[in-house]
Amino acid sequence: MLRIRRELVNEIVAHARRDHPDEACGVIAGPEGSDRPERYIPMLNAARSPTFYEFDSGDLLKLYREMDANDEVPVVIYHSHTATEAYPSRTDISYASEPDAHYVLVSTRDPERHEFRSYRIVDGVVTEEPVEVVEE
Repeated sequence: MLRIRRELVNEIVAHARRDHPDEACGVIAGPEGSDRPERYIPMLNAARSPTFYEFDSGDLLKLYREMDANDEVPVVIYHSHTATEAYPSRTDISYASEPDAHYVLVSTRDPERHEFRSYRIVDGVVTEEPVEVVEE
């Protein structure tokens, strides 16, 4: 189960809306071993595409060095889908390389509402998990 603060959900959704019609992407880091998302890090979609996201390799290297220095791990890896449901595509599944991360997808296909879902992706197997949004 993903337990996440409402303010972080709001940040992710706002980022997805801002970048629409392109996919948005980012990470929420947390203390190593905690499974607690704490530090919101919006990233640039280097692909600048409505159907694909890609972290800039330099930005990603910098982020991992920063997380290492802070004893953090990527607790949540998120991106948006702009025209489809919030479910991992084959490409998303093939790129999922953090077995302990929660892979969050936000669909912005409906301008009035969003879909916010979380998955574990391990060895190509996708498992949806419940999301508990908490106030502070």
